[in-house]
Amino acid sequence: MARKLRQKLGEILVQERIVPEAKVAEALQTAKSSGKRIGEVLIEMGACTEEDVARALGAQFGMPFLNLERAEDSAKIDMSLIKEADAKKYLVLPMSKAGGRLKIVIHDPMDLDTLEVLRFKLGAELDTAIASRRQISYYLDGDKKGASVAQKTGSLLTDSIDKSMDKSMDKSVDKSIDVEGDDAPMVRLVNRIIIEGVTGRASDIHVEPMHDGVVVRYRIDGVCVVRDKLPKRNQAAILARFKLMAGVNMAEKRIPQDGRIKLVVEGTAIDFRVSTCPAYHGESVVLRILRPDSVRIGLVNLGLEQDTLDTFNKVIRRPNGIFLVTGPTGSGKTTTLYSALDTLNRPDRKIITAEDPVEYNFKGINQVQVREHIGLTFPIILKSMLRQAPNIILVGEIRDREVADIAIAAALTGHLVFSTLHTNDAPSAITRLIDMGVKPFLVASSIQAVLAQRLVRILCPKCRKPDPDVDPKLLRLVNISEMDCDKVMGPKGCPDCGGVGYRGRRGIYEMMTMNSEIRHLAFERSGIAKLRAAAVRNGMRGLLGDGRLKILKGMTTPDEIAKFAQIEGFDPATEMAV
Repeated sequence: MARKLRQKLGEILVQERIVPEAKVAEALQTAKSSGKRIGEVLIEMGACTEEDVARALGAQFGMPFLNLERAEDSAKIDMSLIKEADAKKYLVLPMSKAGGRLKIVIHDPMDLDTLEVLRFKLGAELDTAIASRRQISYYLDGDKKGASVAQKTGSLLTDSIDKSMDKSMDKSVDKSIDVEGDDAPMVRLVNRIIIEGVTGRASDIHVEPMHDGVVVRYRIDGVCVVRDKLPKRNQAAILARFKLMAGVNMAEKRIPQDGRIKLVVEGTAIDFRVSTCPAYHGESVVLRILRPDSVRIGLVNLGLEQDTLDTFNKVIRRPNGIFLVTGPTGSGKTTTLYSALDTLNRPDRKIITAEDPVEYNFKGINQVQVREHIGLTFPIILKSMLRQAPNIILVGEIRDREVADIAIAAALTGHLVFSTLHTNDAPSAITRLIDMGVKPFLVASSIQAVLAQRLVRILCPKCRKPDPDVDPKLLRLVNISEMDCDKVMGPKGCPDCGGVGYRGRRGIYEMMTMNSEIRHLAFERSGIAKLRAAAVRNGMRGLLGDGRLKILKGMTTPDEIAKFAQIEGFDPATEMAV
């Protein structure tokens, strides 16, 4: 079926007997030679008024027309829905909001870029009406209703925007960003995406091209949330802007690239680690948000129970040995180790780290970036470290036998070594090192303790509520009896948590400290089951046990804990022990 063509503006004005056909033809010629729109030319010629053009544009684009000089039309404006600065910046007036849709008055329905920015910035889908530019400006000056718009309060905007660079910030930061400047609409849109991600507590920003648009997602408290879907026509400009800011090759679209962005967002210097990856519908871009204070939260705020925290503090103050933190990617291992280093960072201690990449900078700590393309690998850095006479060494990750052997040699020669390992639980770290080819007696003699961890979402303290209807199957999965079910809390949702019922994350942990029994089992190459049993006899509380304590304290929910730890021998499909 043929698509109906939109009627031309000049035709509407002639049809309504506002402008003679001859004047429209004359204005059309002038518009072609001057690059102006025909409506502008007709107004300059005195052939019609701004209100005439606005009314015709409304008919052309199917928008209601408002004459703000009429009391019944001006009464429809509700300035409590938007900030004065934004209303004046974009020359818009808000009317009403319902069901996540905001109705606004505009003067130029063809300015699609500004509408796109507004839609994203206001966090709502837009319905539009039209008025003349003159009347909107007149209303915003405050004369129409005898009161300044500044007297109106309230806003749909979620964030305030930094407008100038803080001169006192680290000079390595390139600049501050905002969406109020004179930059192009796509620049402002990208800035908006970044600012909203930072102020919305996101850990990652995902920009993902799809067949019919560009999806923007934020990872908040470990969960990806779709924020917006941008038009496909803007894809190239958005991706190019991100790549330009990250300092990667904009012309290269065939291979993955890594870059960094340094910006001031609302007065805080923020680092962004940027990764691009070629996908079927275009390059996917992910920005990892590296906040300077996120790894300086302190050991007390990590979520360690008091007995585990006491053991942790004893282990990190030993003069030598290896302390391992294990868990999958994104489980908070780096935050835990950096919190330990922050506690130990004193003028009388020399600390050196080997990291890939260096994500956070610490004063007083010597941090070395791995650069494999020039031969600066973990083994090379570690060998050099030992000649620097450090007290404490951090190895970003033990990936192979060579790194493990050097770390163990450092531990056996009087250094305290921190590192991470990818295993599912604490006892598995012993067997993992032996499987790498490290000799069992070296593992047994060098390891001091292993901490396994996961991150779980924490209930919003402002709206959490008792959950008497919690699924009994979940309670059995996390080993909570019916007698304790009245202590279980659940999510509700409020403005403070964005309606999800959760705000922030904390760790659940299991701390395995080495004793003579566990060292003997390691030397004998015993399996994980025997190592775990010995660790429990030595006082280790598993991930499930630690999670159960947090459930009974009302911090989190059974389904959050069940994602990472469940009672052994329980089959949720049959609800029976197996």
